[in-house]
Amino acid sequence: MRKLSALDLAFFLAESEGSPKSVAGLMLCKKPAGAPAGFARDLVRDLKTHDQPTEPFNLVIRFVGLTGPHWEPCKDFDIDQHVFYHKPKKSIGWLDVLDFVARLHEPVIDRSKPLWEYHLIDGIEGGRFAVYTKVHHAYADGVTMARWVSRSLSSSPDDLELRPAWTLPRERKGGGGDDGPSLTGAIRGLTRQTWSQVLTTGGIAKLATQQYLEKVGITRHAVSVPFSADDDTPLTGSATAGRSIATTWLTMKEVKRVCKATRSTLNHVALSCIDGGLHRYLEEEGNEIDHPITIQMPINLRQFGGEKAGNSVGVALVELSEPTADPYFRLSEIGHSLNRVKNQINSVPGDSIEQYTVLLALTGELIDKLNLSDRLPANGHTLVSNLPGPRETLYLRGARVEQMYPISILV
Repeated sequence: MRKLSALDLAFFLAESEGSPKSVAGLMLCKKPAGAPAGFARDLVRDLKTHDQPTEPFNLVIRFVGLTGPHWEPCKDFDIDQHVFYHKPKKSIGWLDVLDFVARLHEPVIDRSKPLWEYHLIDGIEGGRFAVYTKVHHAYADGVTMARWVSRSLSSSPDDLELRPAWTLPRERKGGGGDDGPSLTGAIRGLTRQTWSQVLTTGGIAKLATQQYLEKVGITRHAVSVPFSADDDTPLTGSATAGRSIATTWLTMKEVKRVCKATRSTLNHVALSCIDGGLHRYLEEEGNEIDHPITIQMPINLRQFGGEKAGNSVGVALVELSEPTADPYFRLSEIGHSLNRVKNQINSVPGDSIEQYTVLLALTGELIDKLNLSDRLPANGHTLVSNLPGPRETLYLRGARVEQMYPISILV
């Protein structure tokens, strides 16, 4: 039995039919040359033989118990309830795949079972298939799940071994010296916890103070203020169950050339593209705005290399650029904004960011439950998450992974 962290529990408390807290990964794979017609079907058959999942893929949520909400190992795990094969009657294109995956992404995952699904979609044009993996966000943050997916694949087309993400051993970082069950050890542990909470509370107070000073006008553009996003766009308001997925891509060579020419980072360039695209979309939809878009941006708080299940993430508010047709001005404005966020994040403990994120998330959920989302300012216009992708070509039983996309939650 393992207790949930406050952040993991918050994903359940904030979940609803209109706002499922599932995240996913979508891969497009090219079958090996000379692969038999039943390659993808045989792949699913063999994947189903890996029916002894490791944590967290063997865990079910229990909300009732002496210790409160907790995880328990599933006693009657059935791989057929988690791994699925789909093949349409005729060949389909990528847009058809996205429409199908959007429908798969809509429902809340059944909480009576381990909270994950694996769907292989066969019959895609050009001898391709897609893999859509759906996981409840309480299992892990996006960075950790991306690492699990990469570890389940191979860097060689000749490596045909299957290593499903749900059966991989979890790498756990050591926790330092063992104080043991002694009274001295208990006192040391309590002292550490108490001091840690003091620092965390102080960090939360600092964040709240910074935002109060910004709200009353003592500071200007030092930090972004929660629940102050203008509601004059279709990006805010109550979420409904329907989902739509779109993808695009740029070559890293082109992006790096822009980074070098402007002395910017990948984050700066990516957010500039997204900001410009959102403003253009709003203009085309007749919702042109004259103020910056504010985004919620997840921040990885996990120690380097950690792959423990659960979440270690905070959310920062980032004000993007004023509307402009000048891409360099947009890039510069976003760079300044990201630097302010970085300074704010680095000035407080990571636990402060995480707990403050929980408070804001629950506040937002309360506003939604009271049907006030369409009347009160939102906590940002949209969420933008940047997950690190693989640095090399990867393969699934010899099938080349051509594209890989994360699919986030709506907030």
